[in-house]
Amino acid sequence: MGMSTRADSQGRDEASLSEEEYTERLVELPPSAKLVAKVLETDAPLSQGQLAEESLLPDRTVRYALNRLEEVDIVSSRYSFRDARKQVYSLRR
Repeated sequence: MGMSTRADSQGRDEASLSEEEYTERLVELPPSAKLVAKVLETDAPLSQGQLAEESLLPDRTVRYALNRLEEVDIVSSRYSFRDARKQVYSLRR
């Protein structure tokens, strides 16, 4: 399975999603998660605070959206190189 710390329900590591898989997973999510994903399509990686600024959504809503995106393995996170206290998010595409 590789050195990944997260794996999806099929035991696959964090490989890229096909366009079809990405769309299928995204379609059932709430509008806030879709907006956060759209922001990440153009600007990534971004921290939660940066996502809130770019999307004009409250921090709490961005946190909820990121949790939903992580549940369906659309988003991956890692610690920021600039500030190890923060995580940055990007799409698995």
